[in-house]
Amino acid sequence: MNLKSMGSNYTSIELYLNDGVKAIKDQGRTIILQSGKELKSDITILSIGVRPENELAINAGLTLGERGGIAVNNHLQTEDQDIYAIGDVIEVKDYIQGTPAMIPLAWPANRQGRLAADHINGRKAEYKGTLGTSVAKVFELTVASTGNNEKSLKRLGVEYEALHIHPYSNASYYPGGSQLSIKMLFHPKTGEIFGAQAVGYKGVEKRIDVIATAIKGKLKVWDLADLELAYAPPYSSAKDPVNIAGYIAGNVVSGDLSLVHHHEIDEIVNNGGVLIDVREPEEREVGFISGSINIPLGELRERLKELPDEKHIYVNCQVGLRGYLAVKILTNNGIKASNLSGGYKTYALSK
Repeated sequence: MNLKSMGSNYTSIELYLNDGVKAIKDQGRTIILQSGKELKSDITILSIGVRPENELAINAGLTLGERGGIAVNNHLQTEDQDIYAIGDVIEVKDYIQGTPAMIPLAWPANRQGRLAADHINGRKAEYKGTLGTSVAKVFELTVASTGNNEKSLKRLGVEYEALHIHPYSNASYYPGGSQLSIKMLFHPKTGEIFGAQAVGYKGVEKRIDVIATAIKGKLKVWDLADLELAYAPPYSSAKDPVNIAGYIAGNVVSGDLSLVHHHEIDEIVNNGGVLIDVREPEEREVGFISGSINIPLGELRERLKELPDEKHIYVNCQVGLRGYLAVKILTNNGIKASNLSGGYKTYALSK
């Protein structure tokens, strides 16, 4: 995948996905991938995770977790209660799921240091777990996340739903804004927020920080829609991206909206499912989902008779909004329908 597809100026950067490193030769100047492809480089940087420096704990006979982190209680004490451990070296508790985790980040380490000092001084201080809120700058892009991701939820067997949105960082008519992409994970029945990830050029970390605060405050998805966030055209829209995520997730939890996802839609269409693309014909000139039928949103009411009887209809637009409106038109006419989460944009970016 070339970063040019995300609007980056770094058109020479390519991502090789689902193709791991098999070997590194020539003192790091040649990388051989599992597929056999060879890449030449002046410098190779490995970023493959971290391991805790636990030698002292091993020598002291302290208990370690599955990934080598030092096991501590809620007061950050090891099994020897006269010994405290904090930071990247300890095994923490996932704040949301309560499961053991290794999350080496600066904020948790600093907070743990304060709490350990408080507990040593006789205060009832407890560390309640790590949420894992983080942010990184990747050239011009900002990438941020908080809470559980989809891979973790699948591994733990947790029931969840996901949504994808592509709102603007501020009012679209005000200069200087840009589109950002947000994925949020939540429980489809209770509305509990599990986590979120976002990428874009402006306003990314702000939205992730709001969602992180909502998780810490035990808010549910419909509470996001009710958050009164600062608004002026240079900074946001009257419905902030966080509000929009809350509206969509709330509709899903209440049963007012059914979603289908980018990794499911091809198989659905190949098996005979009906997918309606409600964008304008000229929008499809830059790409569309194979097998989709083009019925622009403005024509949908007049063309309902073209749809097959007694069949579930799937809908896509560019980013999801018109698809939602189409789903409401269909369901109000007694037709079962689902919207493609994030629209064609999410689908295209996943390829």
